[in-house]
Amino acid sequence: MTDYILLILGIILMIVGIIGCLVPVLPGPPLSFLGLIMLHLSRFGSFSTTILIVLGVVTVVVSILDYIVPIWGTRKFGGSKYGARGATVGLIIGLFLGPLGIIVGPLLGAVVGELIFKDDMKYALKAGFGSLLGFLTGVGLKLTASFVMTFYFVKEWIA
Repeated sequence: MTDYILLILGIILMIVGIIGCLVPVLPGPPLSFLGLIMLHLSRFGSFSTTILIVLGVVTVVVSILDYIVPIWGTRKFGGSKYGARGATVGLIIGLFLGPLGIIVGPLLGAVVGELIFKDDMKYALKAGFGSLLGFLTGVGLKLTASFVMTFYFVKEWIA
């Protein structure tokens, strides 16, 4: 019975982990990694220690990069902390507008933040694009990590 509870909990964590890659309030890769741990603790999965360590390190690295990459993208395109903060606010508002809002929200937020900082539309659009590029790169990294973990989860569960 406990094995089935761990399996169900693992499946839920894997699904929420993938959703968490798109929703900023949920830590996607850490939740996916917890799903792997749940499967490992049950009789349905027996990962090698090496795979668990490697995927644990990947989880930590991707989680750290998720905070660095959007800031780097904004700064690389000339943005300021106003643009980065605006992108964050835009993302939160965009969550309520669906998938398109998640993409457009950070862009518009960064543009508005940069316009508050410096009244120059060309500058604001460039920084907004950098913010969007950084955000999408972070999402891509998280999704890749979570999908790899989901692959190992399904592989172990079915095998």
